[in-house]
Amino acid sequence: MSEEKKNTEEFVITGESLIAKVKELIAEGNVRRVIIKNSKDETLIELPLTIGVVGIALAPVLAAVGAIAALVTECKIIVERK
Repeated sequence: MSEEKKNTEEFVITGESLIAKVKELIAEGNVRRVIIKNSKDETLIELPLTIGVVGIALAPVLAAVGAIAALVTECKIIVERK
């Protein structure tokens, strides 16, 4: 059984730029999971992303991220890459 090495990054951003950052990360293509946490370090949403997620399949994901962006002033994005 082969083990995949996971690489994580964290970004602290404002709610206003949340959607743009998530779109940017999805466009990179090597992101496996995106976790969005609030300023109290509570997980708001965890988005598993697969290579096959494109086009219309992204609409519900971006709608959920947009709803979160409207509620938070500052959040942390944790990005898990393969």
